[in-house]
Order: sequence, then structure tokens, then C-alpha cells
Amino acid sequence: MNHPTVPRVGVIGLGAMGEPMALRLLEGHGQVHAAGRSPRPALVEAGATWHADYPSLAAACDAVLLMLPDVPEAEAVLFGGPDGAVPGLLARVTERSTDLLILIGSTSSAVAVRALAERVEAASGGRARLVEAPVSGGVDGAVAGTLSIMMGGSEADCAAAARALAPCGSPVRLGPVGAGEVAKACNQLVVSATILALGEATVLAERSGLDVQAMWDLLDGGYAGSRLLTTRKQRLVEHDDSPSGAAKYLLKDLRCGLEVAEATGTNAEALPALEATFARIGAAGLGDNDMSVTRRYIPGEGD
Repeated sequence: MNHPTVPRVGVIGLGAMGEPMALRLLEGHGQVHAAGRSPRPALVEAGATWHADYPSLAAACDAVLLMLPDVPEAEAVLFGGPDGAVPGLLARVTERSTDLLILIGSTSSAVAVRALAERVEAASGGRARLVEAPVSGGVDGAVAGTLSIMMGGSEADCAAAARALAPCGSPVRLGPVGAGEVAKACNQLVVSATILALGEATVLAERSGLDVQAMWDLLDGGYAGSRLLTTRKQRLVEHDDSPSGAAKYLLKDLRCGLEVAEATGTNAEALPALEATFARIGAAGLGDNDMSVTRRYIPGEGD
């Protein structure tokens, strides 16, 4: 693939993660392209080039990052509406003189992403290829440019994707397409187990009359310490689970993990228990809250 020294990167999906990542790309590369259903005046004011439609964005870029919830949303952007009224990103890709990388930033089924990669390559005559790039680090990491970026794809495509995404954090190739989503499922298994344990431990400490702030400040320096504790400590202490990293996304991710377990013949112990707990959190109407809602959810809590 022919890539210029400074990658021309586009971003679609300018939500809580996508917009700060676009700003990091703008700062790191001196340019970034963007498109979406609603304008982002602050992003344009900062220097981003806004496109009225997806094909024009694709024509201006070497790589396009899709920070969308899941594969169905990515398919809608890539291939457009069923009646052709809304042209997809790949509408004119066969006219390109250089190839296009599609970077999938969502946490999705590894099986579904592999199928999407095959569809992209077939529809584009090989002029577009897919690299997985799910991320970990939350909004804080997106703002700071310290995300862990788990890539899956060919070595050449991942090398080009790493250059494109370097301003956002640490992109690392973990294997062929599918590997990034498996890694993200592993990551979310650990995250969901940790936040559930932190919520439960907070409730135990509160009901026992401990100074919870002092306890977590102390334990954060020991084996119980983690980035998750550091970033969620005040929320747990202050009973603040206002929307940020929504708990409902952990449920989706855990189900992707269960798919991996089934595909690999793994008799998982933690995954089914965690999936059941986060399903109950969603059923209780708490899925849109920050994942620190585990403290509030613990059955029997009086507040």
C-alpha cells in the first residue's frame, strides 16, 4: 500500500470516544477529516475538515476510523442505505489510485468482524481492507492519547494503521483479523470482574463503618490497586454513577467473550457469572449508568 509520510485519517463516530480521538489525530498529524449525522463545530474550529457525506471523506483519506457501537452500524456507514439514498463510504472506492484502510474501533464479535472484512474486500475489489482497532482506556485515555489499541489484520495493514493511530495511544498488532476483538473480550472480562469487585467491596466497607476514601487510597497502592480503581475511586466513594462508561456496553462485550469461549471450547467460569450479573444490572434500569453503578446495584443496599 502507498501511504504518505503524514497519514490522512478520517473519523466517523464522534461520540464520547471518537471526538477526543479525532482531536488527538488532528494534533498529531496536523490534519483530520470527519463526517457524521450532526456537525461538530468545536472540532471544525480546532482545524478538522468536515465532509458532507461519507464518500467524499473516503476520497480524502488513507485510513478511516469508525468509532461506532457495533458491526451493524459500521455496515450502514460502509455500504449505505438499502435504497441507495444514503451513499456508503465505499461507494466510489474502486476509483481510488491508492488503497483505503477501514479501522474498526468498536468492541464486536470476532466472527462478525471477520465476515465484515471479507465483505469489504470483495465489495471494493481489494481496494479497501479492514483492520480491527478496539481500544481500552476510556474517555480519559482518549483525551490524553494513552489508549491501548488492539489491532488485528495483516502485518502490512496493521503497520500502516499503527502510524495512523499513534497519536491516540499504543497500537499493537496481536494477530490476523479477529485477534483484536478477542483481546478486547479478554480485557473486558478483567474490567467487568474488577468493577464488580470494587462495587461490592465498597458496599462491604460502607456497611461496616469504614472510611471508604481512606481505605481505597490505601489499597490503591497495594495488590488491589489498578487503573480502574484509580479512575473510579471517587465515583465509588461519592456514589456517583452518572453516565460515562456505560455498564450496558460491558454486557455486550461479555457476550462477545462468551462467543470466543464457545469457539475455543473453553469452559469459562467467570464469563457466564459476570454476563448474568450485568444482564440483571441492565434489567434493573441501570445499564446507561457508569460502570461504577455496581456499587449501587449490590442487592440489599438501603440507599
